Amino acid sequence: MIEVKDLNKSFGEAHILKGITTTFEKGKTNLIIGQSGSGKTVFLKCLLGLFNYEQGSISYDGKIFAQLSEDKKRDVRADIGMVFQGSALFDSMTIAENVMFPLRMFTKMSKEEMLDRADFVLKRVNLENAHHKFPAEASGGMQKRVAIARAIVNKPKYLFCDEPNSGLDPKTAIVIDNLIQEITDEYQITTVINSHDMNSVMEIGEKIVFLKDGLKAWEGSKETIFRTDNEVVTDFVYSSNLFKKVRKMYLEENQ
Repeated sequence: MIEVKDLNKSFGEAHILKGITTTFEKGKTNLIIGQSGSGKTVFLKCLLGLFNYEQGSISYDGKIFAQLSEDKKRDVRADIGMVFQGSALFDSMTIAENVMFPLRMFTKMSKEEMLDRADFVLKRVNLENAHHKFPAEASGGMQKRVAIARAIVNKPKYLFCDEPNSGLDPKTAIVIDNLIQEITDEYQITTVINSHDMNSVMEIGEKIVFLKDGLKAWEGSKETIFRTDNEVVTDFVYSSNLFKKVRKMYLEENQ
């Protein structure tokens, strides 16, 4: 579990995060959503330890990150897997080499052990025969699956995904959503996803944190988001006529 208490972050005079308090639960897909400029990217980077913040705390399973020694911070970072928006694969490395990269950084495994682990996670994301390909030879959906394999290769406790469906067609996006949810449940990872994709929210949003102008405007689940009368949330979620119809059907079926 990741616990956030009264998190505040500014850049000069611009107050970006304004006292956010929430929790991200183990074994669940936790989504951060909001309009552009709402603060969700800054929030994610604070959670990852990429940005310092002026006030508040972030705890990983009860350990306040800012109070840890550098060695203990490194241990926490070793427990983090990251899926970047553009996959961020190394073009000059094969897919297997990309997947093994975190093992080289954070473990003392032998090359044979690293290859065995890479083979295991590539099979888990249904890429058994892709080891010797280069990223340029893989489709966008394949690259995202490689990025997920790399993120879980070190058996992380925490998985962060930044817009994992960006640039994917709707069918492939659903495949990636379902894969992330399956892995989260299977390995009981605390997964945090930064997303603007309402299809992902409705598909896998077990815990949703909605940001508006740097504030936590609402939190709940994909079920409770249908019932909320919070106008800030409904204006964002139901700007599409499709989701208005989905909500109406849901409410009628659950009266």
